[in-house]
Amino acid sequence: MEEQRLPGGRTVGAVRIGNAVHRPVQPWTSAVHAVLRHLEAVEFGGAPRALGMDGQRREVLTHLVGETVGEDLPWPAWVYSDTALVGVGRWARRLHDATESFVPPPGARWLAGQTWRPGLVIGHHDAAPWNAVWHEGELVGFFDWDTAGPSSREFDLAFMALAWVPLHARRLAERTGFTAFEDRCRRLHLLLDAYGYDGDRSAFGNVVAARARTNADVIGRMAAGGDPVYAALEPVAADLRQAAIEVEALPAPFWSPAGD
Repeated sequence: MEEQRLPGGRTVGAVRIGNAVHRPVQPWTSAVHAVLRHLEAVEFGGAPRALGMDGQRREVLTHLVGETVGEDLPWPAWVYSDTALVGVGRWARRLHDATESFVPPPGARWLAGQTWRPGLVIGHHDAAPWNAVWHEGELVGFFDWDTAGPSSREFDLAFMALAWVPLHARRLAERTGFTAFEDRCRRLHLLLDAYGYDGDRSAFGNVVAARARTNADVIGRMAAGGDPVYAALEPVAADLRQAAIEVEALPAPFWSPAGD
């Protein structure tokens, strides 16, 4: 069968062959496959299934059917719809609940995330529009699980707030087509409500800023190690550092639901 290059995502080398996606193997692939097999076992529907390896030693995954943002700007209108935002919050809650019972295999290696310990969940860590699949008016799920790894719930959710509210750097949000900056407070709490977040929202801004800086540091570390994909993402790291500054400048009432 013919290989079809897949648009979207942050990595290179992903191709579709029939109904499967073939991607280069990474040092963390076996750990990610353990997560995906766990999600399949608990019937979580918002992630691809791990099918093993092909003859070229590429990982093979099921293909999530639907629309992606591709590589053009601005992004499609569905990205910043309330429906998408609610879908992301609910998807995140299902993922975190589903991975409470996950125990990594011995020696698991992760690209991102903390050292696993009981009480942590597995975060996708890059559940952003560029990794989302949309079909028939609903969020299907997310692909590109390379960054999946142990996380607290709020740390993974913080990245989704950066990407979907969006609390990312204003200059980046504008390039993607977002203009309703005065609506971001409402959108933040819509996301948190959809998740069922019961943490201290007044402290959530600190988590978002820390999350942005952590992502920037990961990109910098991988780029310094010679990874060409992450070297190309160094402008993204600059946007993330700017996002942290802008998030820290938001007024205290921004983090409180209306009426509190």
